[in-house]
Parts: sequence; C-alpha cells; structure tokens
Amino acid sequence: MKHILVVEDDPVNALLFRMILEKRGGFRVSVTESPDEVIAMTRDRNTDLVIMDISLSHSRYRGVPVNGVDLCRLLKGDPATAATPVILATAHAMRGDAESLLKDSGADDYIAKPIIDHAAFVAQIRSHLREAA
Repeated sequence: MKHILVVEDDPVNALLFRMILEKRGGFRVSVTESPDEVIAMTRDRNTDLVIMDISLSHSRYRGVPVNGVDLCRLLKGDPATAATPVILATAHAMRGDAESLLKDSGADDYIAKPIIDHAAFVAQIRSHLREAA
C-alpha cells in the first residue's frame, strides 16, 4: 500500500486530505506539520509522495520559520529525498502562481484547495506514483 505524507497545519484540511486519500485512493496516510518529521519520514524511504501545504504558519526547522516552499526546497535539494514526488497545496494562489511556485520550490505538481473533484485529485496522485515507480 502506497504511503502519502500530508504536511498540513490546518486540522480540517488535514482530515479532508486523509479521508479522500484513504477512502477514495486506498492509500496509507500520515499527517504532520513538523519539518523534522517530514524530512525523517521522507528519508526513511517509506513515503511514496508528499502533499505539502504552502503556508505552514507554525513550522520551524532548526529554529527558523519555514513554509512549504522552503521545506520542498530542502527535500528536493537532498539526494536522499529528491526523488520523492512533492505536490504543493494552497488556497491562496492566483492564475499563474502555480508555475512560479513550482519553479521556486522544485515541486512536481500543484493542487488548489479546496479540493472539489476528489476523483481528479486521486488520479493526480496516482499519476505521480506511477512516474516515481
């Protein structure tokens, strides 16, 4: 069973991601907002894909505040975690922001919140899991 790590600081969004991914996708899901946990769980190679909220308003790494873009850069810059697909998630992006966010972060894809089409979201996740296989 594929393991999805959801990095989200909003409990309602985290629950929604978990429900969609477990019930519609049949995935095993973990949720955290801790940068240390994200890095450790991704390095252990038991994480098949990361969904990363951009805001992460309470997250700190080595004493410094970090957001999802910063954390994605850390993952993509580390040879031990660079191959793990990362999908950025945000409710605050405008048209054209997706391309700049992907370029700035090194992420593999982008999803706008709220997730309206659950089937399309699961299909998007599955497409990245096939590419990573």
